[in-house]
Amino acid sequence: MDFDARLAPYAAHSSKSRGRTHIEPPAGSRSEFQRDRDRIIHSTAFRRLEYKTQVFLNHEGDLFRTRLTHSIEVAQIGRTLARSLGLNEDLVEATALAHDLGHTPFGHVGQDVLNECMKDYGGFEHNLQSLRVVDELEEHYGAFDGLNLTFETREGILKHCSLANARQLGELGRRFMERSQPSLEAQLTNLADEIAYNNHDIDDGLRSGLLTMAQMEEVELFARHRHTVETQYPGLPGRRALYETIRLMITAMTADLVETSAALLKEAAPKDIDDVRASPPLIRFSPQMRAETTALKRFLYANLYRHFQVNRMRVKASRIVRELFEAFLTDPVLLPNDYQVEGDPMRQARKIADYIAGMTDRYAIREHRRIFSLDHF
Repeated sequence: MDFDARLAPYAAHSSKSRGRTHIEPPAGSRSEFQRDRDRIIHSTAFRRLEYKTQVFLNHEGDLFRTRLTHSIEVAQIGRTLARSLGLNEDLVEATALAHDLGHTPFGHVGQDVLNECMKDYGGFEHNLQSLRVVDELEEHYGAFDGLNLTFETREGILKHCSLANARQLGELGRRFMERSQPSLEAQLTNLADEIAYNNHDIDDGLRSGLLTMAQMEEVELFARHRHTVETQYPGLPGRRALYETIRLMITAMTADLVETSAALLKEAAPKDIDDVRASPPLIRFSPQMRAETTALKRFLYANLYRHFQVNRMRVKASRIVRELFEAFLTDPVLLPNDYQVEGDPMRQARKIADYIAGMTDRYAIREHRRIFSLDHF
């Protein structure tokens, strides 16, 4: 079966993959990237995303996004974009579903605190942790640790990486040192991630009451599409009007990205994926759309991510992560046996980071209570 027949020459072709760390027989009725996607979906880390914070704690409401629903939205947007540009939808989907596997509980605050705790032990990067999850921590197969994903999926997962860590990653880390580009599919997934979280954070922010419609209309990108909805559907109820506005915003962002990227690809005329790696980024927004999305992100940062009610959650979450790390480092016997390491402080700290990063929000809260609450004897 020719899985690559409809792809552009500069797309990532599964038949030309750089392969897996551990050689395996062909996947039969699936392409190599489809096999990656399936392994990710069946992983333990993927299921945990259901109970990990995006912006709002999972238990604060049934309808707020979690890391899981966010990843699914990124995959949906990414596949649509990939199809429009002749890129590999399966690779985009696999990368999108895996990109947050290493995220800590409590969103970015968990990552920031864990990085502070690990400053003397090599630090903590959630992208690198996602790679560590699929390379080492998942335990499903008899022949190897991890999921043994293809080079291309692993490359897409690793969006950011410090030079110190890149030097330890061999071929996978080379592009960070040489400042070359990943596949177009990796570039596209990164922007699909941005489109997804910019738009669903508006929805969650308004649903929570932390943002108001009057505030949102200060943002040009939102206000323009809101006006279009009001003109087309006079008197449409508030929530339906909001959904229509967000739908138009996603459509505008994706259309802009496809048009801009198609023009860049036509001009650069890469013959294959190696030409892509040697080129500047070729999947981009137009300058105008980039300016508008940047203004939206700044607005959300100031008015949602740093809202006092979100800050209260951040303070509580910081305390939970920090106190758990310090307790485990001081008394490793508090850890499950699989996470205890004797005689190697560096490895012990890394195992603690693995344990905490793998926790869901509610598990981290319960673990903190078990250790520190006098009611849990």
